[in-house]
Amino acid sequence: MTHFRLLTQDTHGESTQDDQLAIDVLTGLSAPSKHLSAKYFYDDTGSEIFQKITQHQDYYLTAKEVEIITNINKQLADVIDEQEIDIIELGVGDGHKSQLIIDGFLKSGCKVNFYPIDISEKAMFMLQENIVPNDNLVIHGVVAEYFDGLKLVRGQSTNKQLVLFLGSNIGNFNREQSLGFLRKVWASLKSDDFIFIGFDLKKDVKKLTAAYNDEDGLTAKFNLNLLSRINKELGANFELDKFQHFGVYNPVLGAMESYVLSTEKQEVYISALQRAFQFDAYEAIHFEYSYKFSTNEIERLSQQSGFHVVKHFTDSNQYFVDSLWQVVKEER
Repeated sequence: MTHFRLLTQDTHGESTQDDQLAIDVLTGLSAPSKHLSAKYFYDDTGSEIFQKITQHQDYYLTAKEVEIITNINKQLADVIDEQEIDIIELGVGDGHKSQLIIDGFLKSGCKVNFYPIDISEKAMFMLQENIVPNDNLVIHGVVAEYFDGLKLVRGQSTNKQLVLFLGSNIGNFNREQSLGFLRKVWASLKSDDFIFIGFDLKKDVKKLTAAYNDEDGLTAKFNLNLLSRINKELGANFELDKFQHFGVYNPVLGAMESYVLSTEKQEVYISALQRAFQFDAYEAIHFEYSYKFSTNEIERLSQQSGFHVVKHFTDSNQYFVDSLWQVVKEER
């Protein structure tokens, strides 16, 4: 596995991350409607909890996407029909879904150059344990921001490219942000390149709500871990038993919303900020939006961002869609 690192690490790297966390916490807890960024969910503890969530029966998203990819991995290769391809993944998970897609191309006789892009170098080493290169599979880990990584990969190869943006990651953006993100991906690719992107579909509210309020309390533990992280890294004194998780579907936005609520009037002091924050009883801290989609919304987003839909692939319950899009550019 070759390795490209565009993000540099220095002796001040950890303190710089703490500074940014401190700034974001100060900004979020000082706002009229308190909020914290979901990007801070994934410390080591948070990542471990999330892996358990993805395996829970209430959280259907991962299982349904694995079902789709397992059923169509060779079909995906047949539709794209290349002898050699660059598969680029934005954000590195445990590699299980990536491996299924790669195997489909290898079984079709296609040589694969796999470029996982992630800001975490640790994630690259974990991925290396799960995906093993061979004569027809070369792996090039790229430690970078997504668009810097895409630029680097284009400089390495002229092959047809397939970008993977799996899970329901697109749902973490609002509609405007989704369009901006996808337009930047489009600008990073050549005409006729592809993106394979996961969308959680709109469905019965009971099913959605259960997925974000699982019966074993894993999602609650996952969200409250962010307060625990602020305690550890910024010297706060959040008492976790005085906060509760609340996940609710907003049908106007078409999104699940995640909050923690202060169960009583209280004060929290954060030593790194040298400041106390007041909470009213049942005052909310907003953590995350998770947007859901209809098929029409997916197709509209594709058109607006410069792609056309090649094919939608869905699971047996039609809970989730992985959609294959192709870049459309006018040559002049």
